[in-house]
Amino acid sequence: MNEDRAAIKQELYEDTLDVLESMIGDEPDLIAVLSTVVAELHHHLPHFHWTGFYRVVSPGVLKVGPYQGGHGCLSIPFERGVCGKAAREAQTQLVPDVHALPYHIACSSSTRSEIVVPVILDGRVVAVLDVDSNEPNAFDETDQLMLEILCGRIAAKFGT
Repeated sequence: MNEDRAAIKQELYEDTLDVLESMIGDEPDLIAVLSTVVAELHHHLPHFHWTGFYRVVSPGVLKVGPYQGGHGCLSIPFERGVCGKAAREAQTQLVPDVHALPYHIACSSSTRSEIVVPVILDGRVVAVLDVDSNEPNAFDETDQLMLEILCGRIAAKFGT
């Protein structure tokens, strides 16, 4: 990625995080916050083609929602897919080519790359932010850093 494109991406993220902070600052409802985060990210970052959260609803199980884009997988066990791995390991998964991973779950045949960031609240994963792109190698260290900052802010907002 050239320097101009990297700077533009960084600025898009900073602007989006500022908008989100003003929109969700006083909101006490987690689902309202997650919905707003997804909408802002999906509509402001052009390389985001599917944007959503998978929430931990029982031990070892993720359920979709809220999200924007085509249909997502309804349920993902921690043992499967990139989202499951992010939840299981409590670590961001940056995947430049989803077709290179034998454990990738293809919820959409158009997805080429993916990033999944855990939301860790009081020491446990409560959700993962999943972003898919139809472009190969769409995500980089800037995406990882900024999405980790965002997920950290969400966790801090609802932590004890």
